[in-house]
Amino acid sequence: MKILALDLSTRRGSIALCAKEKILFQNDWDNDRRSAAPFFLALEAAVDLHGPPNLAVVGLGPGSYTGTRIAVAAAIGLTRATAAVLAGLPSIAAMAEETEYVVVGDAKRASFFVATVTGEQREVQIELVPADEFPSRLAGIQVPIYTSDDLAAFSQVGRRFPSALQLADLAQRFPDKLYRAPLSPIYLRAPHITVPRGQK
Repeated sequence: MKILALDLSTRRGSIALCAKEKILFQNDWDNDRRSAAPFFLALEAAVDLHGPPNLAVVGLGPGSYTGTRIAVAAAIGLTRATAAVLAGLPSIAAMAEETEYVVVGDAKRASFFVATVTGEQREVQIELVPADEFPSRLAGIQVPIYTSDDLAAFSQVGRRFPSALQLADLAQRFPDKLYRAPLSPIYLRAPHITVPRGQK
């Protein structure tokens, strides 16, 4: 079975096409959110060189909603044009080799997310932490901590990005953990709607 994995949830884009334990195609690039051209060029190259996949797995974040939506939309288009199955996984489940680690990130609105990733199957639990409580929350963590954001002020946090290769590996080893269509980004909180001035 050929598995195509895509991730655009961070500043580093990643794509991989694998068949069992063989890597057919892999590409990672600086993900400029103003242009999706590198992503579509990589996707086109992967499919042109090796044919369509049997399964397309998308990293669902948390992270850039725009990037994640682009990846989901591209995967939907690909699966509708082929016989491929569409699925997703949390992007943060594919950031490290350890079986237990924590991923943190800027959740905006004076808060951070703290996600605990555990076990071979990379179970994910996410919580929001107010910005003023974040340093003490970090101090109590005893496992490796990673982020895809710029959190240089916190020296104990390492910089990592989701890996499409790891997404493909998780999809192959734990198919029962895949999120099935319809897919959407992992939201950290309910959508915030701003009412235009003059309207109530």
